[in-house]
Amino acid sequence: MALQVKKTEPFDRFVVEYDQWFDKYPAVFRSEVEALRDMLPFGENMGIEVGLGTGRFSVELGMKEGVEPSYNMRRMAIERGIEVMDAVAEKLPYKDLHFDFVLMASCISYFYNMKKAFSEAHRVLKKNGALIIGFIEKDSLIGKMYEEKRQRSRFYRQANFYSLAKVLAVLKSCQFHQFTIAQTLFGNLDEIHAYQPARPGYGEGSYLVIKAIKK
Repeated sequence: MALQVKKTEPFDRFVVEYDQWFDKYPAVFRSEVEALRDMLPFGENMGIEVGLGTGRFSVELGMKEGVEPSYNMRRMAIERGIEVMDAVAEKLPYKDLHFDFVLMASCISYFYNMKKAFSEAHRVLKKNGALIIGFIEKDSLIGKMYEEKRQRSRFYRQANFYSLAKVLAVLKSCQFHQFTIAQTLFGNLDEIHAYQPARPGYGEGSYLVIKAIKK
């Protein structure tokens, strides 16, 4: 899986720099976290985070386990108390019909096959389970900025940014339905200095959260 290794290599080499981003943009991070939290099922539900990175989202959202292919990011997440397995989104090491929800907080841009990843989430979810996806929308203000500097960035060079229409189309092809969409991050990244509560819908915020239900 050479492509996956190529995509994880910058995160292994520059894991400290990656992790410091969350401290540099605390209001951005909190806005994303709370938008995701709003979509998580209530009560004693069992879920995993896929592509959990250094564990920042998992810690904030009370997640206990998940998968991450980057060794150094996985090690940092383990130090934060998360149970992490070495695996990719396209091949989850879990049995069928096992979880109430699957979270993909900010990772779909780095999948080598988004359809396979969504299909795997569908497989491990219980009936009527939820897939929650957070991502920077390609055609948004921040999305266009990321695209513009993509070839100059060690982290974004291997990324694929997606439009909302594309993500929804792939979700539908993987037998998900009943989509709930919210948005946050209104304005340029460096201008966001306070928490921005999520709003329903899309078209204004750069960070979208989709909750999709397994058929």
